Amino acid sequence: MSVRQQGWWALGALTIAAFLLLGLMISLAVSIGEIAIPLATTAEAVSNRLFGTQFELSRIHQGIVWDYRLSRALVAASAGASLSLCGAVLQALLRNPLAEPYVLGISAGASTGAVCVMILGFGYGVLGLSSGAFIGAVVAFLLVGFLATGVGGTGERIILCGVAGSQLFNALTSYIVTTSANAEQARGILFWLLGSLSGVRWPDVYLSVPIALAGFLICMAHVRALDAFAFGTDAAASLGIAVRRVQILLFGLTAAMTASVVSMVGSIGFVGLVIPHAARFLVGPGHRRLLPATALGGAIYMVGADIVSRIIIPQQVLPIGVVTALFGAPAFAVILYRVRRSA
Repeated sequence: MSVRQQGWWALGALTIAAFLLLGLMISLAVSIGEIAIPLATTAEAVSNRLFGTQFELSRIHQGIVWDYRLSRALVAASAGASLSLCGAVLQALLRNPLAEPYVLGISAGASTGAVCVMILGFGYGVLGLSSGAFIGAVVAFLLVGFLATGVGGTGERIILCGVAGSQLFNALTSYIVTTSANAEQARGILFWLLGSLSGVRWPDVYLSVPIALAGFLICMAHVRALDAFAFGTDAAASLGIAVRRVQILLFGLTAAMTASVVSMVGSIGFVGLVIPHAARFLVGPGHRRLLPATALGGAIYMVGADIVSRIIIPQQVLPIGVVTALFGAPAFAVILYRVRRSA
């Protein structure tokens, strides 16, 4: 067997292992909670709803598994995959290893847009949360892009512009919530902004899963362009890549995917930063392998973070954004240190 064949076999084995791990994590996420439910009962409850089997289960267990925990786990998986893909695409387009929706202020802009719709009633009932979040994400991206262009557009300055934009939109969100929301609204929105899966149900699954799958397929259709952008826009153009068209499409795609996640579960940071680097370490920098590994890794990471958020403090659920930040902030520091050493 040639070295190339051995590589493909190893990649296939890694992919199968990742899918099995994702299935195990989703099963654990459905089973673990204030009311522990055995894995066998979980499987029977899912079988009853999907295949019409007639396993005898209590209505409470059936309801918890199907109506609450399974939808929560699936939204967590699709949100993790979407945010991770956004990070991998932004890092390739901007040629910056620190780029991701949270650091660049896109998540903060989406939060501001969603809050404007929720509290101020922007859109007069025509715009939904997702639409408001998308508009906010696009505005944030344009603002950061304008600032970065004005200061030279180097890697570190792009990140600094993202931090500035993020702080600006976070301040706007806090101002709107403080001045226009009542106490109950403010408490709920602030908890949601830290990242919360408590309110997700099956309609959110029907939105988040197709968006994650469509985003993945669009990104996979542009793996050659993403590889070419690693050498700069001039090199990409010389290879026949329609640079401007691909940039607009993929920047718009990352804004839409980020907005959909924020509108459902709030602003969750560092997933798009940590997971692409971990996947790059496992499968290399080529996007044909990197993007599937990133999507699977992000899904597994978010489901795991959701489990941790529910068990780390007894009888209490932490915002999932707190958990991802606890792991992501140290990783951000390590990546920043390595970038400075290689510069």
